[in-house]
Amino acid sequence: MPVCTLPSGQTIGYDDAGSGPPLVLLHAFPLDRTMWGPQSAGLASDARVLALDFPGFGESPAAEFTINSAAKVVSDFLVALNILKAVVGGLSMGGYVALAFARNHADQLSGLILADTRAGVDDTNAKANRTKSIALVNEKGSAALFESMVPKVLSDSTRDAKPEVVERVKSIAAQQPAASVASALAALRDRPDANPGLKAIAVPTLVLVGEYDAVTPPLASANLAAQIRGSKLVHVPNAGHLSNLENPDVFNAAVRAFLGERPV
Repeated sequence: MPVCTLPSGQTIGYDDAGSGPPLVLLHAFPLDRTMWGPQSAGLASDARVLALDFPGFGESPAAEFTINSAAKVVSDFLVALNILKAVVGGLSMGGYVALAFARNHADQLSGLILADTRAGVDDTNAKANRTKSIALVNEKGSAALFESMVPKVLSDSTRDAKPEVVERVKSIAAQQPAASVASALAALRDRPDANPGLKAIAVPTLVLVGEYDAVTPPLASANLAAQIRGSKLVHVPNAGHLSNLENPDVFNAAVRAFLGERPV
């Protein structure tokens, strides 16, 4: 698997598939870039699909992890690959990073895809739950934490009819170091509010959400889309929070149409 060395000397694991306009995909918590397998394969004829591991996940060594620092990693990643502008897409935690990228590195952005994510910050209860999750992962590891998350992040239909998807995401989560997962939980808990920057987003934007997403419900995505000028909202049927894995055909079709509508 390729590894990219950033200008800072930091190394990042990534996949590079297809050719055409660059599409950078940012993974959810607590997974890694391999969650984008259906997109790397399914969209390779439409774009150069680049999926990277955040620091501490997959094949990227641990380093500072905040939502803003992760956005800077994406910026440096594009510089290292000599890519001037890219469509940047993220799901859940990846969406928070994509919003930070749009806010902090707009000159490198040609389009934005926000999947199963939100702009706001955690409320008091959510922050407390993040802190409890940090204690759980430190005590019992990443697999134990994700086991408690499965009913929330995968729809009933996926858990009933697609056991291979359930086992795949469990396997990805179990491979992530507990320390990295704990750092990411702190980053999620302390993330900045993206709402003030939404009206400044001036690139074509696609908002995707699983129709049964219990973590960032469709209403959250509707509110997100309503604040981004000219954005398009697509509901992914028979999918929960990990809509790209639960219904990749519809997810990919929406991204493919979005890429086709964008001026090159």
